[in-house]
Amino acid sequence: MRIGITGHMHLTAATVDLVRSALLAELERFDPAALTGVSCLAEGADAIFAQAVLDTGGRLEAILPARDYRDTRAGPGHRPVLDSLTARAASVNYIAETSSVQAYAAANDAMLASIDLLFAVWDGVPSPKPGGTADAVAAARARGVPTQVIWPEGAQRG
Repeated sequence: MRIGITGHMHLTAATVDLVRSALLAELERFDPAALTGVSCLAEGADAIFAQAVLDTGGRLEAILPARDYRDTRAGPGHRPVLDSLTARAASVNYIAETSSVQAYAAANDAMLASIDLLFAVWDGVPSPKPGGTADAVAAARARGVPTQVIWPEGAQRG
């Protein structure tokens, strides 16, 4: 089973714990030996999901928008998490050499094209700008990718 992730980046500390628990509970339904998580490793939901996949014994595949993503787009607080996850990933694929809106869209498209199921850590609110979580959910549904929304009670954006 190949499961991808989309979700909000800015979550409250309490929401991080709620989302982590919800993702772990969902992932426990799958045989870890047959589980591959596919993530762009962005801060927030993507990174929480990636760590949960590894914690359950699954395989992690990273699809990063560009080779310069870590140094130009990942915040200083996220870089150690990103480094740890990429080091533990079974594969890391880069879509472009330099980060751009097009590279982010292409990374999301590559993730959606490679999965059987999408987890969406989403509060149900439309994206305020192109490329947000709502747009990823709409794209998955348009492709016929089954999508499971995960937004635990009490969750809030940060």
